[in-house]
Amino acid sequence: MIRADLHNHSTVSDGSNSMEDIVQLAVDRGLDAIAITDHDTVSHLSKLPVRSDIKVIGGVEISAYEKHKGYRVHILAYNIKKPEILEEAVHPTLEARHKNCLKQIHILEKNGYKFDLDDMRKADGRYIYKQHIMEYLVRTGQVKGELFGEFYRKTFKNHGICDFDINYPDPFHMVSAVVEAGGLPVLAHSGQQQNFQLIPELEKCGLRGLEYNHPANSEKDKEIIRKYAKVYELFLTGGSDSHGDFEKNSASVGDYLAEESGICAIFGQGEA
Repeated sequence: MIRADLHNHSTVSDGSNSMEDIVQLAVDRGLDAIAITDHDTVSHLSKLPVRSDIKVIGGVEISAYEKHKGYRVHILAYNIKKPEILEEAVHPTLEARHKNCLKQIHILEKNGYKFDLDDMRKADGRYIYKQHIMEYLVRTGQVKGELFGEFYRKTFKNHGICDFDINYPDPFHMVSAVVEAGGLPVLAHSGQQQNFQLIPELEKCGLRGLEYNHPANSEKDKEIIRKYAKVYELFLTGGSDSHGDFEKNSASVGDYLAEESGICAIFGQGEA
């Protein structure tokens, strides 16, 4: 069976490693395939590294929010045939996140911190995430310690001055958008967000798989995921959700691999 890590983030979104670096890490770990699944963009899909020693595929991780029950939901999309359709669905989130971060920067400036936007790292060279704000503050010596230490918790969490977020799209609409784009929608790390009860309705919208092997899924979570997969005939994937240095305790490329059913669904029966 193919050894594939199907969930990784590059500098096109909120990862610290380039796509080339991620692919090389996968090769060094002896993987047969690697997926780069950047957040709320299809920009990377046309720029994937081409290698003869490993299969490189693209995907998208879509951020969503189910407002009636209050669940955060992330949808992974694979095998996208019409990226322009998915781009139309996810681009507003990308723009809203950037504007939100500019607002956070303005608040921080009013509190004495200094920023040079031209010197900041950006997603795809254009969009700012919280990770980029923190990287800049640490790199310029304005914040001491790690990226996601005490300053981050006090400022971006726990009712801090920058503890506010954007409005995310509806997950059911996003699953439908992936289907319309000819892709395979997969519910990401449901153990992290404990949104299992949404699976039946998501499946009605076209959900095809569940992410099983993931650092945030406990053994109990994985047992629940397997039960839902069996009942609704969903395939199982897996991935490390690596962000490099841009996420605290981020798993490394190749630490978590996809299950056989996900390999067959995404790569085809002949590849397993």
